[in-house]
Amino acid sequence: MAPPVFLIAGLGNPGDKYRLTRHNAGFMALDLLSRQWDIPLGDTRWKAELGRGRVETENGPADVVLIRPQTFMNLSGQSVAPALGFYKVPLSRLLVLHDEVELAFADIRLKSGGGHKGHNGIRDIIDKTGEREFDRLRFGVGRPAQGSVADYSLSPFFKEEQAELEDLLERTAGMARDWLAAGVQAAGKS
Repeated sequence: MAPPVFLIAGLGNPGDKYRLTRHNAGFMALDLLSRQWDIPLGDTRWKAELGRGRVETENGPADVVLIRPQTFMNLSGQSVAPALGFYKVPLSRLLVLHDEVELAFADIRLKSGGGHKGHNGIRDIIDKTGEREFDRLRFGVGRPAQGSVADYSLSPFFKEEQAELEDLLERTAGMARDWLAAGVQAAGKS
């Protein structure tokens, strides 16, 4: 029997200009998973970079598709929705990694379903799939004390935040691994 297929999408903006900005926390976490699972993002399809590979979890194997939309954040659904359809991945096996200004820096939380809370990448995925019931792994970047949220999101992490970034990304990747293992277990029961 073939292992269940899961889709993990990391959200961000393409290009060096945005590489180390808060809004690219999803790209950073996805890149770490790509390295840890040895799933290179070498294919391009649906305006995205993606890779597919087998991942062994504590509950058995999973077939994992990693996708990094290159549409810019606000159009992430243009990549995620067709990938879900092509790989026949149910929404219960979709995990979206993204930044979250509503959470303090270093607060990382898994959320199942709900609205977009003003996050345009999540909004576009909801619009393109017509569904809200998918899991999100939210990487807290904090809210600016003053000024534009958009400018803040597109700015680099502060120096003291950068010192913690590697550990926080590892924690995020660990939560994604736990999510995958739980999903494999749930798929085995259905």
